[in-house]
Amino acid sequence: MGENGEMSRLKTREHGEMTRPGAAAAASASSSSSSDALVKENSVSGSIKDSPETLDSLHRLLEFHLPAPVFEEVSRLLLGLNGGKVVAKFPLPEVVGGMASTSKFDIQAYSFTAAKEELRPPQLVRIGLIQNSIVLPTTDPLLDQKRAIMGRVGTIIDAAGVAGVNILCLQEAWIMPFAFCTREKSWCEFAEVINGESTKFLQEKAKKYNMVIISPILERDEAHGSTIWNTAIVIGNNGNILGKHRKNHIPRVGDFNESTYYMEGNTGHPVFETVYGKIAVNICYGRHHPLNWQAFGLNGAEIVFNPSATVGELSEPMWPIELLCWSNQPCWYRGLSQTLYIRRW
Repeated sequence: MGENGEMSRLKTREHGEMTRPGAAAAASASSSSSSDALVKENSVSGSIKDSPETLDSLHRLLEFHLPAPVFEEVSRLLLGLNGGKVVAKFPLPEVVGGMASTSKFDIQAYSFTAAKEELRPPQLVRIGLIQNSIVLPTTDPLLDQKRAIMGRVGTIIDAAGVAGVNILCLQEAWIMPFAFCTREKSWCEFAEVINGESTKFLQEKAKKYNMVIISPILERDEAHGSTIWNTAIVIGNNGNILGKHRKNHIPRVGDFNESTYYMEGNTGHPVFETVYGKIAVNICYGRHHPLNWQAFGLNGAEIVFNPSATVGELSEPMWPIELLCWSNQPCWYRGLSQTLYIRRW
């Protein structure tokens, strides 16, 4: 695959009875001939499930109802092409499909090509994205809720590790329910210090799988009066903390006001140099601001991740538009990126 100069992505996602209303984290990795797409297809079974009840997105709804040739053209119009072709599926080891089937999560994989260079060999990077649901009812003790999510996500991370993922991004505030729409301050109890329980948990996973992990959490800044931030911690492949980025734009739309929970970030637009490339993190609502993408690109980012947790009906119509905005920012990346996308059945 490296010889073809591909960029591919492996994506994992969960869904179930106690689903968390959220959108998967999205990574933007643009080059002269590579584009990003959010195509949803069940690569475990090879096709989407045959019940309209499982159609949780516009794309899967269209796939279910339209003839294959028509759906392919619709996909081209909505998502664009990669190197002039429909985004290709990426084959996964059989053992990974078995892990997904046993633990009941969806796993999908896609390859993104990039133009060959004459003087440099292509660089292969596998990117993993996880969207998880909550595990226990939100009426259970908060610590039990958090640890149940950590255990569940840990199983999915193991699958990503077996699949050979190099950089893994979890969803926004992944250790808690999506509570930002409630205006209830009690959910701030999920906030952790930078080197808290979830970080230590992921540091062990990063070392085990030689994997860079992006961990978005609510951060409690005890050095500054326990200020709470919406923060993405970047953990290196050796388990070291490379740094953090704090969400710099807070949505205030009608009664939906996330400033109830955390402050605007103060970290600027940092770029983290990892063994797999220079990466940045543009958290959730920041994706609506083109200058955010531009600033990360000007600071040298090769791949920009967008971890988010939102209501699909509110945000999903914006994704195809925003993908066009991302592709016009001065970020670039050469070679192969492979993305794993998992979700619970």
